[in-house]
Order: sequence, then structure tokens, then C-alpha cells
Amino acid sequence: MQVSRIIKAPRARVYAACLDPVSLAAWRVPDRMTATVQHFDPRVGGGYRMTLTYRDPRGGKGKTTRDSDSFTGRFVELVPDTKIVEVVAFDSADPGYAGAMTITTSFEDLDESTNVTIAFDGLPPGIRPEDNETGTRQSLAKLAALLEGQAQGSGR
Repeated sequence: MQVSRIIKAPRARVYAACLDPVSLAAWRVPDRMTATVQHFDPRVGGGYRMTLTYRDPRGGKGKTTRDSDSFTGRFVELVPDTKIVEVVAFDSADPGYAGAMTITTSFEDLDESTNVTIAFDGLPPGIRPEDNETGTRQSLAKLAALLEGQAQGSGR
């Protein structure tokens, strides 16, 4: 499964936003959730720990706790301004969320914009593909808003 979005920002800025923990917490989160990055080491072999928390936990949908999804990621490939490959594992006692999923984010120039594609391999069986696609589209919309807003605010 993969999702793409064109973002009106240079490829280098989009890539940088994917390797900055403050930016990542702002955009890599579906609607109805907030994100916290506990650890971030952006190098091959390095990784991060992140928690997504539901704003309204009444649904009891969390993978780690009733209202949160915690996971660790490990960077396996970083090609500046071109590609990020990471392996992500959820912290969950539910076997439906066990195992590692590979996320590949690629960046392609399009005129004065960047086509960002996020591909998933090994999606845990407890995650419905359509829910993952929706969450990814929401996250990419936040990334676009973050970077396109910066471009407008800077007078460029």
C-alpha cells in the first residue's frame, strides 16, 4: 500500500521535515490524535520512539494503551532528499499489531513542488489497510500545511 501527495515546497525542505522531531510530531499523526517524540536519532542505525494519543479516548482504540499507540522506528536507509526507509514496531500485547512494518518515504521533484510517496510493507494484520491509508493521507495533509505555510510566511 502506498499514498502520495504533492507538496508545494522544495524536496530538501520536505526531507528535512521528515527527520526533525518537532516537525514529525506536528505532521505524522492522523486527525483525532496528537503526537509526542520521546527519542530521535536521525542516522542509519539510529531511530526514534513516538507515541500517538487519541484526543477522545472513549473509543478505546489504542494499540498500546486504551488511548495511545507507542512505537519504535529504526532508520535502515537515508538517501538525502531522496528516500527514507525505516522499520517500525508497535508496543502492543495484541498479536494483531506484532511484527515489524517497513515504511519507505520517497521524494521526487515536480516543478517547484515535491511528490512525496509513503509506502508500507508488512502492515500488521490488526491495522485495516483503509484506516492506514486514511491516516497517511491526513498526515501528508498536515505536512503540506506545515511546509506550504512556512513558504508563504517567509515571503518566498
